[in-house]
Amino acid sequence: MALAVYNTMTRRKEEFRPREEGKVAMYVCGPTVYNYIHVGNARAYLVFDIIRRYLIYRGYEVRYVQNFTDVDDKIIARAREEGKTPEEIARFYEQAFLEDMRDLRVMPPDVAPRATETIPRMLEMIQGLVEKGYAYAVDGDVYFSVERFPGYGKLSGRSLEEMRAGERVEVDERKRHPLDFALWKSAKPGEPAWDSPWGKGRPGWHIECSAMSLHYLGMGFDIHGGGQDLVFPHHENEIAQSEAYTGREPFVRYWVHNGFVNIREEKMSKSLGNIILVREILKKYPADVVRMLALQTHYRSPIDFGPEALEDAKRAYERLENCLFALNSYLTRPHARTAPVRTQRETELSDSFLDYERRFREAMDDDFNTARAMGVIYELVKELNTYLQEQERFPTPAGPVIAGMGRDLLLKLCQVLGLFLPAEEVEEAVFETGRGVESRDVAGLPSPEQLIDLLLEVRALVRRKKDYETADLIRSRLKEMGVRVDDLREGQRWKYVGKP
Repeated sequence: MALAVYNTMTRRKEEFRPREEGKVAMYVCGPTVYNYIHVGNARAYLVFDIIRRYLIYRGYEVRYVQNFTDVDDKIIARAREEGKTPEEIARFYEQAFLEDMRDLRVMPPDVAPRATETIPRMLEMIQGLVEKGYAYAVDGDVYFSVERFPGYGKLSGRSLEEMRAGERVEVDERKRHPLDFALWKSAKPGEPAWDSPWGKGRPGWHIECSAMSLHYLGMGFDIHGGGQDLVFPHHENEIAQSEAYTGREPFVRYWVHNGFVNIREEKMSKSLGNIILVREILKKYPADVVRMLALQTHYRSPIDFGPEALEDAKRAYERLENCLFALNSYLTRPHARTAPVRTQRETELSDSFLDYERRFREAMDDDFNTARAMGVIYELVKELNTYLQEQERFPTPAGPVIAGMGRDLLLKLCQVLGLFLPAEEVEEAVFETGRGVESRDVAGLPSPEQLIDLLLEVRALVRRKKDYETADLIRSRLKEMGVRVDDLREGQRWKYVGKP
């Protein structure tokens, strides 16, 4: 089955055919760095992280670009509120964003350009649009003329009249049409400004993403992603200015947009006061639980990030976690070394593992349907739990082989979706502008997981010596740090649940 992707431009699923065979060029609109990100922002980055991971699993070489909007009205306003420079605000929240993405186990982009470092390319585009008659200058501002671009509205599926009626547009008598948008804004006192043919000023928001995506990926790249709220005007304007500037189309082959986030069935918004920051939610729930919630709903559908939904996701995650723990406990026991002759049941079970992966891939090939894919994983978990129960009653020589195959498959499918990632994949990252994110050199230093495992080895030793006071102290101190320790028949199990 070929991979099918829903294209917002055509409003239907299409067979995915990248510009270059075996390679995918992907751009996702990054954050405007003036505040900590909330779960509404985070859903997009989780969605496109999952899509990226699946494309890599499918064998594609993915080049992933995600920008930082580090010059904007909101950044300037925040700087005034805090008595800082816009650059100080941008750098602080840029670093905060990187920390939140690391904590969510989101893969860093291959390239993460800043808008302020791409201004020469923006000026080149704006100058070209003016020369071609698609843009005009007024008192140091430069506007794109939407009436000059015949395809304006093709992404959102609305005419100029419909868009004008449906949008609250600030009246500016200098503009030729109310929907004309700013490519360049003239400088105001105290604001960041750069030299341009029209005087000092700064770029408009929309031209930033066009300039950065075209520079790093070229015209006609494969996937442009973002939330549904970006369809109009941001992505609509990107298409207009990019295709007008280059004289070619399409600007992007597949437009992919994720659905909105609700909190207890109400749309998340500042006006309702129900904004939840990522770093706050991660104090209560592990990153894998937050990801699990995103996985259980198709990316184009609305999703509820309320407490009840998170608790449901936590229970669903624990089903997977408990299965993996049981498999690992079983595999670490001593087993008789005899020829692993398989029973008929075991032959059929091992053969079914290929079918589980086929069905998982079939679900993901259907427009990245993670909800269906998770259904396949749950079926696999149920089958593996049943098999382990059978082994408890009637052990067979091939038991460890079959259980090992099942565990490896379960881990493989989960890790495609970004769950249960190996420790080396979630090391701290350092941002380097224009060149993406590179792993921090931590050679020789133990990971937090290794240190916890060491503490639990010590705890097991003192328990065997009946020193329960020390064992309880270790458990209590770990709990204070957000690590829960469970004593089970198979041994100790720990998990990070957040600080109480």
